[in-house]
Amino acid sequence: MLVGCSESPEATSSSSMSLEQAVNNNPARSADNLSRDRHRHPIETLTFFEVEPDMTVVEIWPGGGWYTEILAPYLKENGKLYAAHFPQSETREYYVNSRKAFIERVAEDPAFSAIEVTEFAPTEDSAIAPAGTADRVLTFRNLHNWYMNAGEAGVEAAFATFYKALKPGGILGVVDHRLPENRPNTHMDSSGYMKQSLAVKAAEAAGFELVKASDINANPDDTADHPRGVWTLPPTLGLGEQDRERYQGIGESDRFTLKFRKPESSS
Repeated sequence: MLVGCSESPEATSSSSMSLEQAVNNNPARSADNLSRDRHRHPIETLTFFEVEPDMTVVEIWPGGGWYTEILAPYLKENGKLYAAHFPQSETREYYVNSRKAFIERVAEDPAFSAIEVTEFAPTEDSAIAPAGTADRVLTFRNLHNWYMNAGEAGVEAAFATFYKALKPGGILGVVDHRLPENRPNTHMDSSGYMKQSLAVKAAEAAGFELVKASDINANPDDTADHPRGVWTLPPTLGLGEQDRERYQGIGESDRFTLKFRKPESSS
């Protein structure tokens, strides 16, 4: 199902934003989201994924829209943005409320008005975009959820869906919390951290080629062994006031940033 609303002349501008404008001079972005740029490095990350303003891009599970606030105005004039949100069949309260709030923003915020909302579930046949039409599929900090719910098979199924949506030569961009490779795989069961090697294995199983890994979103101060997993760190600060200053000093998680390509010879 696609959800969107028509644009009015007042909601458009005569030319595309640059990426720098979409990040730094963009009224769609909230102050809270702007404050996290030093941890999430959006300009460097989207540049690494080679996102251009005339592309068709799929954002997977945009949640509250942290990256959508950048991508929607950046792509609005000359590109296309599909937001593959939580499925309508989902009954868990967080997922239901998150999707509802996002749909409302698409309907009400001119910056979001050109978005087409689709849906995605990792183990279902999800139509995140018409097959073979996307230049980029981007997923930020989602793999751990699929792994915790459906194991390695869930991650592999997700990548197979992304492969189907991409054009030959299209790029899949992946960011997630990094678990050190020397830790037991069981540490991925509930910590929110993932091994980079598992992400690469799952992508290659779907047919992707690894182009490059980047440390844009690395944080050497994160030891990935916190009492409440990754949610111990900002922005969640799951321990509340307990050791708050310490965890704020660490900052947001250590993350891998991976760029994969669907081979040009793919059909």
